[in-house]
Parts: sequence; C-alpha cells; structure tokens
Amino acid sequence: MLVLSRKKNEKIVIDENIIITIVEIRGDKVRLGIEAPRDVPIHRSEVYDAIQNEQNQVSTKENGTSEVVQ
Repeated sequence: MLVLSRKKNEKIVIDENIIITIVEIRGDKVRLGIEAPRDVPIHRSEVYDAIQNEQNQVSTKENGTSEVVQ
C-alpha cells in the first residue's frame, strides 16, 4: 500500500487517466473528488462488497452449487 500525505486541493494521478483531488478536510473526514473515464467503475468498499456478494449469489443459483465464485 502506498501512503501519501496531501493537503486540500492537491491531487494524486493514477495511470494518467484517474485523478483524485482532496476536496475538503474536516476533522477526521476527508472528501475526495475522483475523475476517471466513464468505463472505470468507482465504488465505496461497502458497496463493492455488496455487489460482489450479490453476483456470487446469482452465480451460485445459476450453477446449482454452493461454491463461492470470485
């Protein structure tokens, strides 16, 4: 894991086409702005986990097995 320190309005660039901007810092919360191509999905981790769980359940039902597909 890369750990960076940034100040408000500073940016991080990932792979030339994803830009993360520190929008606001308030106490222990940081607001981020993310610019990325429309074909790049961006989710909070809890949303991503829920999507993965739902896909695994659908895959399990379709296959008729109890295996978890990832």
